[in-house]
Amino acid sequence: MPHTEIRRAVPADAETVLTMLQELAGYQDQLAYVTASVSDWQGFLSRSDVIVLIASVDGQVAGYVSSLRRAYLWVGGDQLALDDLNVREQFRDAGVGRALMLELARHALPDRLPIGWGLRLENKAGYRFYERLGATLTTKTTASWSPDIYEKLVGN
Repeated sequence: MPHTEIRRAVPADAETVLTMLQELAGYQDQLAYVTASVSDWQGFLSRSDVIVLIASVDGQVAGYVSSLRRAYLWVGGDQLALDDLNVREQFRDAGVGRALMLELARHALPDRLPIGWGLRLENKAGYRFYERLGATLTTKTTASWSPDIYEKLVGN
């Protein structure tokens, strides 16, 4: 059985995290939208509200989960907003994703933070994975408003 190790990413891991983020974006045909740099990630990884966990299997980087602690206005407290969970293809179905999620839950547990995230409708494997973890899945549309668009509307 391969040995999986999970640790919190530090600024020195910025290039590794960005590479895995780019791999995920490429898989989702979204690579053109990734504009973050290694320098950006060094800054993110130095922040206490950004939690990125890296999984390694027998010394090889296998995946990561990224999240942001932020205000959850409806409950009058904070939540962990899961941004990405990605396990490299050769490590899938080996428990790495589950291990990453459980470690993220360990970070949330002391303050009993809810963990929330979005999921693409076509990601059937993701739905099955999260259901096995006991997650509640609710259909909701995500919207975004780019500065290029709203800048034209506000007249600046």
